[in-house]
Amino acid sequence: MRTVSFFALSIAVTSLACGFAKAEPDQSGVQPMEIFGWVERVEILDGKFSMKAKMDTGAATSSLDATDIQRFRRGGERFVRFTVTDDDSGQSAVLEKPLVRNVRIVRHSGQHQRRPVIELPVCFGPFYRIVEFTLIDRSNFIYPVLIGRSTLEGAALIDSGQTFLNYPDCELRENDS
Repeated sequence: MRTVSFFALSIAVTSLACGFAKAEPDQSGVQPMEIFGWVERVEILDGKFSMKAKMDTGAATSSLDATDIQRFRRGGERFVRFTVTDDDSGQSAVLEKPLVRNVRIVRHSGQHQRRPVIELPVCFGPFYRIVEFTLIDRSNFIYPVLIGRSTLEGAALIDSGQTFLNYPDCELRENDS
């Protein structure tokens, strides 16, 4: 019985690896997932910024490289002002977004860090989603964007041996940035 299960699993994985992940939904309406490499390009700000992102199933929440992070209130509502820079073009944008919540991150050193969470639309492969991002200075990291498993859920399988398998290809929506 174990051989049959292993054989069925290997057929499914091989089918996905051969590009069958882009198939139409089956009779049950289930949409097969796309295969992504561990590093992919994503677009934010309705395609104005195309950035390299680490696809990280070990992180629950996505994270965005931001500097000059300032929390403030406007009309009784909590907001965050921050700067995002596209490393490839050098273009920067100062954004103001409502504060969704704060998260407490335990760092590898054991110290805690409080990070603001905002929502931004992001395009990865054919998927356009409104994503919760924690804001942090990621200048010491190779990739300015980390896409966590809550964003990838139901959409992506990650091939840890590949990079750049899916380029952003979304119909951009006006007024979503």
